[in-house]
Amino acid sequence: MNETLRLLYDRFYTPLPMVKSEQEVETCHRQLIERLDKPERKLVLRIIDAQNLIAEERSIDSFICGFRLAWEMANELNYDKENRYPLSAEEAETDACSML
Repeated sequence: MNETLRLLYDRFYTPLPMVKSEQEVETCHRQLIERLDKPERKLVLRIIDAQNLIAEERSIDSFICGFRLAWEMANELNYDKENRYPLSAEEAETDACSML
């Protein structure tokens, strides 16, 4: 099921525009190229890649957790709606499930 949810994430997720942050990353990257030798640059870039991977995995995990929570809530609401006693007309007007 996680693979299906990952596919949903890939299809519907739209990254937030982060122009200022992306420009800052690019500026810092240029400064690293100027100041560090190649082995040190590679090490820093490996750290950045690892951090990006962590952020991506957390984003996917957050999407999956949110989707599962929504799914469980929908199932619970459906179960409650099917298994509760009949309401009077007045109670039905103020029922939270009828608002959905």
